[in-house]
Amino acid sequence: MFTGIITARGTIRALTPLGAGRDMRLVIGGAPWAAGDAPAIGASIACSGCCLTVVALGADWFAVDASAETLARTTLGRWTVGSGVNLERSLRLGDELGGHIVSGHVDAVGEAVEAVPEHGSVRWRFRVPPGLARFIAEKGSVAVDGVSLTVNAASDDGFSVNIIPHTAAVTGFGALRPGEAVNIEIDMLARYVARLAGFGEGARWTA
Repeated sequence: MFTGIITARGTIRALTPLGAGRDMRLVIGGAPWAAGDAPAIGASIACSGCCLTVVALGADWFAVDASAETLARTTLGRWTVGSGVNLERSLRLGDELGGHIVSGHVDAVGEAVEAVPEHGSVRWRFRVPPGLARFIAEKGSVAVDGVSLTVNAASDDGFSVNIIPHTAAVTGFGALRPGEAVNIEIDMLARYVARLAGFGEGARWTA
């Protein structure tokens, strides 16, 4: 589990095809941990919102393996050497929960539509695939490339958020451009509320 508060920015250093080229090993430079507090092999790190398992690491880098499914359903399949990555270590008991509960399971790839300066921040509008917008509510939470954000407006095909200068400086929002793809994770509560509602008003609970 994660909070959506980015702790470091990383860069793709190497991409190595695995499994007849369908899977991929990614070496990411930029360690999201303090000196002497490196994670163990097998630990989880959110990479632009996608929960991945550490399979190797060094002083300032780590490696993860991404399956064909992950590459196809997230933006990871579009990354190249030099691509920037938002990084967050998994949540530990006692850590401050500064954002919202994020699972690191990407629901869909969305599109950055436009960025409009608004007072001291920038209002970003995103488009999401059909069927996903119903899970996103005004003043609710959403994770964009792993960044925990508050929805300022929701529509039939997307939503908008405001990005303050600090967030732009410490995440990929500083380099994001309209037309680019982003990983979207809806709020976990919205996911389960919608699932329960799908059973219909006639559903009955049984012991």
